[in-house]
Amino acid sequence: MNSMKQITLAALAVLCAVFVTIGCDRPAANDGADAGDRIRIATTVGMVTDIVARVAGERAVVTGIMPTGTDPHLYLPSRADVADILGADMVFYNGLLLEGRMTDVITRTANEGKPVHAVTESIDASYLLEPPEFEGHPDPHVWMDPSAWANAVESVRDQLIAHDPAGEAVYRTNTTAALAEIQQLEAYCDAVLSTVPEHRRVLVTAHDAFNYFGRRFNFEVVGIQGISTDSEAGVRDIERIVTLLVDKQIPSVFVESTVAERNVRALVDGAKAQGQPVTIGGSLYSDAMGSEGTWEGTYIGMIDHNVTTIVRALGGEAPSGGLRAWIEEQP
Repeated sequence: MNSMKQITLAALAVLCAVFVTIGCDRPAANDGADAGDRIRIATTVGMVTDIVARVAGERAVVTGIMPTGTDPHLYLPSRADVADILGADMVFYNGLLLEGRMTDVITRTANEGKPVHAVTESIDASYLLEPPEFEGHPDPHVWMDPSAWANAVESVRDQLIAHDPAGEAVYRTNTTAALAEIQQLEAYCDAVLSTVPEHRRVLVTAHDAFNYFGRRFNFEVVGIQGISTDSEAGVRDIERIVTLLVDKQIPSVFVESTVAERNVRALVDGAKAQGQPVTIGGSLYSDAMGSEGTWEGTYIGMIDHNVTTIVRALGGEAPSGGLRAWIEEQP
């Protein structure tokens, strides 16, 4: 993962070409394969769908099961979802129990002999966080650390090559481009997050989806709910976090696109009652990306949005145009 921090001139050249054209389209090599010959791939959450489609390019038809804005912890698969999974040639999912109620369907599909792969399966166990409240299971939100998600991209590449050796050149080319984008994203995160004053590097969100982000970028992370949104926050949880906000004079807390706002607003009200003004600094993407076809509807755009929002709300400096504006400013 440390090698991801070595940004080459070749990678920068690739990125300039990608981001000039907004960055929402998925570049993919066209090897002339007919639509009927393409691999049918089913994926679960948007972050997985994004990298699988990015690497597979035009050699596959990728169907994302979970709609935009869906909470994967609570999502219950429909009959149509099950049919999509059973009818696919390959299935990719996050793993680490992120998919919650869909996990049983995925497991049964794998037991029937279909190629089913967790994109996190090649991440070293020593990297994974295992908070006590998650009953011995690893925290599944690894995409919040770009280096870890780069590993997931490589895992997708390797599984596609194993399944479809004829497409190896396409998969390797697309992976190189995707890794270059993640590399630049990580450089941006390092640059702008370092501008947040150290005493304000406390990220308070609706649930514990940002622990890998906190470890990678040296932020204290506090989630009102636990790692899964199945958990419930109590009065003592709210009181404890309000005390933290007041003691450390944290100016902003954050809602999430897939989690109800009521607990976060309770923090704002509680801090106000103790004389500490706290604002909602913005909405972050945690377990789902933005709307399909938008910048935030890509993995790169999702993390860019989060980081830029966090930095500006906590007193750091980030260009209003985020990552793409920052790239244009580089010498």
